[in-house]
Amino acid sequence: MKDKNLPLDYDQFSVEELTEKANEIISSLERQNDLNNSVEKYHELLKINNIIEKKFHKNFKSIGEETNKKIKEITKKNEKTA
Repeated sequence: MKDKNLPLDYDQFSVEELTEKANEIISSLERQNDLNNSVEKYHELLKINNIIEKKFHKNFKSIGEETNKKIKEITKKNEKTA
């Protein structure tokens, strides 16, 4: 799925808000009797899932960078005191 097909407002949502929206879509899909009507909702769910995944990867990378920075600071402090 390409993100360019997504409404711009989805990128503005937090992970929690996107998760809530995904849960609403899942509930809606579970209640559907006609699968033909479910295709659009399913595609929307996949798009939301991709955004959530990208946000997790971005947060994971940010946490890793911050951790490395703090480790370097601690290492420098320990070298000065030794």
